[in-house]
Amino acid sequence: MNKILYKTELSPDVFLMRVHAPLIAQERKPGQFIIIQIDTNFGERIPLTIADADTAEGSITIVFQAVGKTTHKLADLNVGDKIDNLLGPLGQPTHIEKFGTVVCVGGGIGVAPLHPIAQGMKKAGNKLITIIGARNKNLVILEKEMRAISDELIICTDDGSYGMKSLVTAPLKELCEKLPKPDMVVAIGPPIMMKFCAETTRPYGVPTVASLNTIMIDGTGMCGGCRVTVGGKTKFVCVDGPEFDAHQVDFDNMMKRLASYRKKEDEAHKQCHLEQEMKTRKMIS
Repeated sequence: MNKILYKTELSPDVFLMRVHAPLIAQERKPGQFIIIQIDTNFGERIPLTIADADTAEGSITIVFQAVGKTTHKLADLNVGDKIDNLLGPLGQPTHIEKFGTVVCVGGGIGVAPLHPIAQGMKKAGNKLITIIGARNKNLVILEKEMRAISDELIICTDDGSYGMKSLVTAPLKELCEKLPKPDMVVAIGPPIMMKFCAETTRPYGVPTVASLNTIMIDGTGMCGGCRVTVGGKTKFVCVDGPEFDAHQVDFDNMMKRLASYRKKEDEAHKQCHLEQEMKTRKMIS
């Protein structure tokens, strides 16, 4: 079992945890993820990207949003509690080299998996420009960490409560229009955001990588639940990815598959919040 060493809430329903997992901490590379199972007997398996690792402490950092039953259960755990199973590191590591100028674009919770990639790109000697997008100021996460490693940090909010009032594609387009244009773009966030990042960079011929967040069960390529179409061919995100050439990904098909369980996910989210509200009322009374 893996003990929770640290926990904090970064923004409403978004949590950061450090979990004791020394072997994973030693082996993980930027871009890789884990499969987590809270309860061996009844818990589902969900993928979470490794946001950071500390080999001295023997820990990995995960950042997640409480949106379904399992992530709500995970959010209810505290320091000292244990997680039954962690499997990883899984997936192909990010290809990191000195490209020149790299633009890392993170939307919402996608900033967390983007962080180790940005670290790696900076360490490789690249000029690093980071764009963070969120619906509002309260939902901006890891700003301090990203600012510390970026040559330039651009923040966008939908409502203009912080940084620029725009989508992340607006500053991305401006950067592509400048000379010299970026040598590489890495985008992680909601599928619709990654799709439009790809469409923004396509006319300029800027290589763009997206880290996909499909439905995943076993994480070893056996179930086929994470399949996506890339360049007209079927790929499995858990073993072939999670990163792919964003200009080749069929995002529309991917989003259609993701929506298959949207109704049940929404119901689970509402039920979890209702149960939490009932617990709070009992504590007050």
